[in-house]
Amino acid sequence: MIKFDEQKQLDSTAGALAIRKEIERIAEDVTGRGYSNLCYLGIGGTYASALQAQSHVQENSGMEIIAQNAALYNTTGNRRIGENTVVVLSSVTGTTQEVVEAVEKVKALGAVVIGFVDKADTPLEKLSDYSIRYPQNEQLKFFMLADRLMYLAGDYPQYEKQYAEYDRYLPQALVDTEKAADEFGKRFAEKHCEDAMHYFVGAGNQYGSTYSYAMCYWEEQHWLRSKSIHAAEFFHGTLEIVDKNTPVTLFMGEDSQRPLAERVKNFLPRVCGNYTVIDSAEYPLVGISPEFRGDISHLVTHAVTQRIDAHMEQINRHPMEIRRYYRQFPY
Repeated sequence: MIKFDEQKQLDSTAGALAIRKEIERIAEDVTGRGYSNLCYLGIGGTYASALQAQSHVQENSGMEIIAQNAALYNTTGNRRIGENTVVVLSSVTGTTQEVVEAVEKVKALGAVVIGFVDKADTPLEKLSDYSIRYPQNEQLKFFMLADRLMYLAGDYPQYEKQYAEYDRYLPQALVDTEKAADEFGKRFAEKHCEDAMHYFVGAGNQYGSTYSYAMCYWEEQHWLRSKSIHAAEFFHGTLEIVDKNTPVTLFMGEDSQRPLAERVKNFLPRVCGNYTVIDSAEYPLVGISPEFRGDISHLVTHAVTQRIDAHMEQINRHPMEIRRYYRQFPY
């Protein structure tokens, strides 16, 4: 397999799960101090991860959760965010300008900030009241924190059993998924490497994946035009531009919003001859109980799309690290 290091992948997921004790300590501290709501703050890919966390918490808890775009907060604000808010962020560089500005503003209001920041001594790490450094695995880190906070609030009794399974089985399950998806990823990349436009559809925690995959992977990294659509909105506009040749990919998860994706799945064969379904339910995830699969279905489909990306990069001879404009000059 190209661009695949099995041991590195295993270590990466296992390492992320291993920081849970630190996350639990922070969750217990902020719970002891008291808070009224939870805000996941981001922009671009981190905002997509915030949408996933929001969907997950809304499904499992009565806790108020906000997925806040940093740039929108800087212009419009959000009066629900204040001194009793716990703000959660993630950053690879620790310098994303919109997020830095937003965090400075929420700190001035008295909000508590938890930062998953990969680089030490950066603006975002310094602004965080609690800082955790561990690379990648952003969605898993976001969910681990949310799950512990929900557990402490009395809303997530499955926490201990669920994470005992994840510790034992999740790293291998995701590696097995990626290996099983390799041939599919190659065929998909060969078929769609020159698409003039591609539509991605998803719901639940898959919508954050859909949003991120279209914008942060196909557009930013592959330079291929795309659009993300929530399955709940598909039948209120997008369906009218789909014909037999339109490239459409539907991401299907296993959480409570799966019926929204199933409705799109049932419709597409009637009008489209160029659609693909990527369904987390098709991968076995050995050792993971059925009731816990929905909470990680976005990690499963991400493992699948990583194989698409590896082959797309090779076919188009376009390294995913190249940027024409992003951080290349002031704007």
